[in-house]
Amino acid sequence: MFDAKQLANEGVRNLQPYQAGKPIEELERELGIKDIVKLASNENPLGLSSKVRAALQDTLSGLARYPDANGFYLKSKLARKFGLQTSQITLGNGSNDVLELVARTFVSAEHEVIFSQHAFVVYPLVTQAIGAKGIAVPAQDYGHDLDAMLAAITPKTRMIFVANPNNPTGTFLSTEALQDFIAKVPENVLVILDEAYSEYVAEADRAPSFAWVDSYPNLVVTRTFSKAYGLAGLRAGYAVSHPEVADLMNRARQPFNMNSLSLRAAEVALDDEDYLQQSVAVNAAGMEQLVAFCESANLPYIPSQGNFLTIEVGDGAADIYDKLLHEGVIVRPVAGYGLPRHLRVSIGMPEENEAFITAMRKLLD
Repeated sequence: MFDAKQLANEGVRNLQPYQAGKPIEELERELGIKDIVKLASNENPLGLSSKVRAALQDTLSGLARYPDANGFYLKSKLARKFGLQTSQITLGNGSNDVLELVARTFVSAEHEVIFSQHAFVVYPLVTQAIGAKGIAVPAQDYGHDLDAMLAAITPKTRMIFVANPNNPTGTFLSTEALQDFIAKVPENVLVILDEAYSEYVAEADRAPSFAWVDSYPNLVVTRTFSKAYGLAGLRAGYAVSHPEVADLMNRARQPFNMNSLSLRAAEVALDDEDYLQQSVAVNAAGMEQLVAFCESANLPYIPSQGNFLTIEVGDGAADIYDKLLHEGVIVRPVAGYGLPRHLRVSIGMPEENEAFITAMRKLLD
């Protein structure tokens, strides 16, 4: 009898697929609800910038051709903007792609990979898929315990994932703490610094992580265009690393892993400073709106530097999530992250945030 599971790699056999936030269309099909508010996937509520929209329209005529496999223009623009060499950049189909790529390039079944409890679920997923051993270090105040992560390093450790800010908790590591940690990690252990939400952090608090790559050749920094730049549906991300690390990643990278539309959109988005600043301002105002509600409703929350707030709603979190769906509001249950009493709520436009608040007050009453 044919059994596909027996043909699969051992690490994949018991792998649970990544659970994305529920799409609006799915809830419409299930419940017949219209005017749904989705605050589940940390997307940018502003939608595409007008400049990106115009650039995409101009790119349509060339879609019968393959995209530039090397991403020359996007790499050049990233290099100019951040003072990098193009040889340090690896492009990806969102930062998820480069996170998996760096693991596939450097980690084998005999290795160990360290990450924090309550950290991005892709870290343990890719580790298991490769067949490596994942070491989940207990969190400290819902965030990374850097001292414990250092203590977890063994001769088998090949990689450490650190998200800053962390998803789904929003916790943030200071520049000093982060640099001290990276300096103490042995050179034969790669540190993957996932900065998907870095644009939402106050500029004075942001670590000069790209500059650190010159001093710490085992550091790889990943970023995305999905959040503050509003390109989640186009999947554009990148990694910055030592040129030798980038060279190896680019050998393993699939050709054309960024399509023509995502390449062009990312180029234009990098120059659209007005849109970026508006995204940050809308997020800051929305964060204040949600925090004020939590405090007025006596709901504990995890202070966040991202574009989301993780709120403790109690033992009935799964039930509240379901009831919110029936109110036309999609948020994110995070029991799979070891947070069964919490819900993660993305920051939306003021009226979207208010729709969540209104629905929650109704449920709490």
